[in-house]
Amino acid sequence: MALIHRATLTPSKLEAIAAWIPTQPWATGLDIGGFEVVGAYRYDDPAGDVGVETHLLRAESGTVLQVPLTYRSAPLDGADAYLVATMNHSVLGKRWVYDGVGDPVYLAVTVTAVSEGATRAELFVEDSDGTLSTREQSTSVSGTGANPVVAPLGAGTVEHTDTATLVHTKHVTLLVRRVIDATASALPHLFGTWPGQDEPVALVELRS
Repeated sequence: MALIHRATLTPSKLEAIAAWIPTQPWATGLDIGGFEVVGAYRYDDPAGDVGVETHLLRAESGTVLQVPLTYRSAPLDGADAYLVATMNHSVLGKRWVYDGVGDPVYLAVTVTAVSEGATRAELFVEDSDGTLSTREQSTSVSGTGANPVVAPLGAGTVEHTDTATLVHTKHVTLLVRRVIDATASALPHLFGTWPGQDEPVALVELRS
């Protein structure tokens, strides 16, 4: 279960992501103006400390990009290179927002999702009076299942390509597709659908 507060974010998530994407090596040469959000999905941090949310955005050119983010209440040591933005959250205060590939919590929950065949987390919205309501989601994701992975993974060595980011850990390599296409994957992976994408596509792959 992921708990979301009704709040104002400054800057907004879309503003922060749109400013950050052009600075990334995998975005070089892409026609990436005019973003709109087409989907998003979350997984839970077992410790309950870090928000883990992945955004799917479509540019005016039709290209769909994937941006995994983590939200923290304090800076992550050694992760300055992966800082996307700092935000003011009207309920939680200042938040440090990181590219998920540089955050051990994102790596751990994503590898677990692929390995265990997990679907996305349910979303519950908390109002100012403490009332909880379920938020409907239009994005569906699920892992294919794989051999169990030894935890903890810890941080990994990050390698960027033109369309993806690979994170090499001691036990596995996680490939995060930045540019989403319909290419199938025979590897254990996380697949998803969202409005306008009815056929499941691979979002993340797990390589031994």
